[in-house]
Amino acid sequence: MVTIDTDAGKFRLRLSSIKDIIDKYTFGLEMNADWITILGTAMGSAWLSGINLYATVLTLGILERFHLVKLPGGMTMLGEWWVIGLAAILYAIEFIADKVPAVDTAWDALHTFIRVPAGAILAASAFADFDPAVRIAAMILGGGIALSSHGTKAATRAVLNASPEPVSNAVASIVEDVVAVISVILSVFLPVAIFVIVGVGLVISFLVFRRIIRFFRQVANSVRGWFAPATS
Repeated sequence: MVTIDTDAGKFRLRLSSIKDIIDKYTFGLEMNADWITILGTAMGSAWLSGINLYATVLTLGILERFHLVKLPGGMTMLGEWWVIGLAAILYAIEFIADKVPAVDTAWDALHTFIRVPAGAILAASAFADFDPAVRIAAMILGGGIALSSHGTKAATRAVLNASPEPVSNAVASIVEDVVAVISVILSVFLPVAIFVIVGVGLVISFLVFRRIIRFFRQVANSVRGWFAPATS
């Protein structure tokens, strides 16, 4: 047992105690900041997957590949060259398909089964270093967010695709691409901003809820038609 009797020793002991307290709360702030960054990246990428999956993956992959950002959890695999290359090819195809009304509607219907699961996977992969319960919660939440943004995009574009003039559809497609890229960057560098954007997106989804339901019914009818027995 060591007893410190000197004033200098007591002073050093007090400084040590204060430092321990500061380190404790600083560590807590760092953990909170990490949580905000991970949550922003997870929810942002999930929401953007419903709008433009391939632009989202491509942008995240480039940021990770060139060490502009360190993506959380299992999202680091997006920086692999083969992932970036595949996302770039699919984005190029979607960029063209988006500009053709009839093709765009069919593309959105098909991607109901791609964008939503992809959004769930991206959200869960961001929490790869957490407990399974957290990953499952992130997957469910991410899938729901991706479903809302995809439904809003697809339902809105279905209305624009029915318009006889082609300009509005092309403009909407370009705006979606720009929003996707900018929002991805915000999600990793300024996650608080992406919370606001996703919140606004959810409000818009609520306002066009009936159109979204109508779109998903059309998708369901189309799927049933694909598997219906042919009649002579």
